[in-house]
Formats: sequence, structure tokens, C-alpha cells
Amino acid sequence: MMKMSAIALLLGSVCFGQQHAEIEKPIRNLFSGMKSADAELLKSAFSDTAILQTLTKDGVKNENINDFIASVSKMEKGSLDERITIEAIHTDGNLASVFTPYSFYFKGKFSHCGANSFQLVKQNGEWKIQYLIDTRRKDQCREIK
Repeated sequence: MMKMSAIALLLGSVCFGQQHAEIEKPIRNLFSGMKSADAELLKSAFSDTAILQTLTKDGVKNENINDFIASVSKMEKGSLDERITIEAIHTDGNLASVFTPYSFYFKGKFSHCGANSFQLVKQNGEWKIQYLIDTRRKDQCREIK
């Protein structure tokens, strides 16, 4: 009986890890696409109806996904480097929530830090970013190497 429990636990851990890797993929693609200025990779990370927002001192600022992609893809490769730590992934069926503190570097120099809150949806067997809101600050930062 203990062997069966151990096997079930092991299989559950493998499935859980695989699901997290699939959920993380569009997030990793977003930051890879930013670093390589790759418009197609950036676009592949988002759903067709994705929402992008930033919290500012004046409130919530909306950003158009296509404008964001166009702006990033014009940057010199390697200029944008957002380093994240995935702190939490929560799922329920085809919905996932991911929280990632980050440090942002522009042309190799530390610029700012904050946190990203992602809501992802699974569509046609693939996870996509549906909603992203972030904070940005220059103080009380913990640089991520």
C-alpha cells in the first residue's frame, strides 16, 4: 500500500511540475521576446484580447498590446532585460494566476523594480497571458540577478 501511495505522489508531482512549466512558458516567452526584440515571440505570449496595465502614482494606466509589441521590437537586442522570480502559481482548470517580482535593466544598467501579476487562460491547449498588471518603483528594490 505504501508503494502505491509513493507512486501516486511521484506521478502527481511530475504532472504538477509539467503544468507549471506550461503555464510559465508564455511568461518566459514574453521576457525572452523583450530581450531579443522579437515581435513574433512577444505576440505569441498573449491572447487576442489581452489587457496590459501599469499602476502609477496617478492610478491605473492602460497600454495597447500592439503598441507595446511595436515599441519593444524596435529596441536594440539585449537592451531590455526584465529578470523575474516566480513566487506563486495558482490554477483552477483553464485559469492560472502568477505573481512575479522583477528587476528591470536597460542596456545593462539597473533601471527599476516591481511586481507583475499575470492572469493566464488556456485556449486551444495553450496557455496565454490574458491580463498583466505591474508596479514600477526605483526605491526599496531587491535586484534579481
